[in-house]
Amino acid sequence: MTEETTQDHNPNHNAEHSGHESSLTSEASPQSPIGEPEPFTEIENLMQENNALKDKVLRTMAEMENLRRRTEREVADAKLYGVTSFARDMLTFADNLRRAVESVSAEEKEAASTALKSFVEGIDLTERDFLSRLARFGVKKLEPQGEKFDPNMHEALFEVPDPSVATGTVVQVVEAGFSIGDRCLRPAKVGVARGGPKPEATN
Repeated sequence: MTEETTQDHNPNHNAEHSGHESSLTSEASPQSPIGEPEPFTEIENLMQENNALKDKVLRTMAEMENLRRRTEREVADAKLYGVTSFARDMLTFADNLRRAVESVSAEEKEAASTALKSFVEGIDLTERDFLSRLARFGVKKLEPQGEKFDPNMHEALFEVPDPSVATGTVVQVVEAGFSIGDRCLRPAKVGVARGGPKPEATN
């Protein structure tokens, strides 16, 4: 009887029993995994990544739109200005037609025979038809008489003293000019007035 009582009160036995229960308790209790991010932090990271991807997509779309517009502009310029060299060569033909028409004065036309009149009229019609065909390709004849001198479209050969018109006004056209689109194909050779009132400022 004494032995049984001694065994029941053995401290070593009690410690082992208590440790065993403690290990069971620790195994049963749930613990948070170590090293895993907090839920809110993970959501914030995902939102930042989403914003970065959205910004990248918007930038790419803007670049593609700019590329599309630039390509359309280059194609339009190629269509319009692709005939520049050919059109410039054709200006000599237009000049010769104009010289042929101007070589016959109004008095000579009145006194000329019917055949000569028809011939001159035919040249005049040919010139007008040729200029209209050039206009289809964006080539237009410049008519600067009475206009303000434009250094981008006109070439001043001389000045004409004329106090009756504003200084810088084109008062004489020596050779017609031509434009293609909004560019100068050949500047008009002109005489410019000087000595008159100053031209009005344009806003």
